[in-house]
Amino acid sequence: MRIGFIGAGFIAKFQASAMRFVRGADLTGVYALKGADELAAYAKSNGLGDCKVYSSIAELCKNSDAVAVLAPNFARLDIVGQIADAVKAGAALKGVMCEKPLGRTVAEAKELVRLMKEAKLPTAYFENQIHMKAVKNALAQLAPVAKEMGPVALARSAEEHAGPHEGWFWDPTRQGGGVLSDMGCHSIAVSWFALNPHGKAPDFLKPVSVNAEVALLKWGVPKYRKELLARMGVDYTKTPAEDFATGMVTFQNPETKQKVKAQFTNSWMYDKQGLRLLMDGLGPGYAFEVNSLKSPLEIFIGDAAAEAVANAELALEKATATRGLLTVQPNEADLYGYVDEIDDAVHAFAQGKDALLNWEYGLEITKLCQASYMSAEYGKTIDLTDAAVQKSLDTYTSLIAQGKAADQLGVM
Repeated sequence: MRIGFIGAGFIAKFQASAMRFVRGADLTGVYALKGADELAAYAKSNGLGDCKVYSSIAELCKNSDAVAVLAPNFARLDIVGQIADAVKAGAALKGVMCEKPLGRTVAEAKELVRLMKEAKLPTAYFENQIHMKAVKNALAQLAPVAKEMGPVALARSAEEHAGPHEGWFWDPTRQGGGVLSDMGCHSIAVSWFALNPHGKAPDFLKPVSVNAEVALLKWGVPKYRKELLARMGVDYTKTPAEDFATGMVTFQNPETKQKVKAQFTNSWMYDKQGLRLLMDGLGPGYAFEVNSLKSPLEIFIGDAAAEAVANAELALEKATATRGLLTVQPNEADLYGYVDEIDDAVHAFAQGKDALLNWEYGLEITKLCQASYMSAEYGKTIDLTDAAVQKSLDTYTSLIAQGKAADQLGVM
């Protein structure tokens, strides 16, 4: 299957790295405003196919079997609109992938779903953590236990690092929020997945309520606010976003009526080895735990040798140090689930169907993220079974995403 990438930034490079381990797919095209030549050269040098740089999305679609939308959040609507136009003009695509989050608002996510339904194209929502082998294997091994003892009743997930690479990620008006929009979608999704009875659809459990808090803790302090402005060009005096989010989503089993809980925590101020994914699930008489910083490989670099290290991220995504005892993951792309999510999409599209996670699922995750923002903004639990609440989510844009949250976040 000939895959075309729209976007050539950080996540596109990670996905290209993952494609080295996916059979039956080549990276044969890329369209991006910057970085396209570099990504195409990477694809060719790593045996991913004869990757060409295209000057338009229409040309990329015409010469691809499937395309992956890996461009920034604020460009999604325009890009998907161009894909839909390319299909109308005759591009024979077998499917479209989209990196998380599907939309910055519920309205945006709904429009993206509509465009692909109108184009009659299978979709894949890229939520890599659900595809992590550690998570899937834990749940598979515990399936007979859960059947006998009862399901996982509490799932907790945390994703934390020191902050994004690009300025637009820090800008809530372009990204759609702060750390909750950026990483809360991961944590909510993987916890929901862990709570679902084994073998059921990813959206089997029904969301009942959300209670959440957000805060600006490190990057609102004047010293670090100034550093962020100088480094990323984003002024948190004027348009701040949250760098910490936590909350609880309650789900209900539609068959047994049992309620279960998903707890999420995310931050942009984890100044340790690098990105950390921490997940666990608790059931009656059993449990599982995943920690991405536990690796079979460790490296130590002393002060005298540290000058020779050019890039801290050679060890781990979002690493902030080049010396001391470093956690090193030999294959991050596989660890985080990127390999399996691409493989799932490729095999699904070849059969003419949606991936395990389609864009309708991405829409549900967008709803839960926006309900979390609503809860934090209004200071109350959001009842997701209330039709009026669901209607209000359709038009809701958080104060943070509007760039009007200085008072809410207590900017000094």
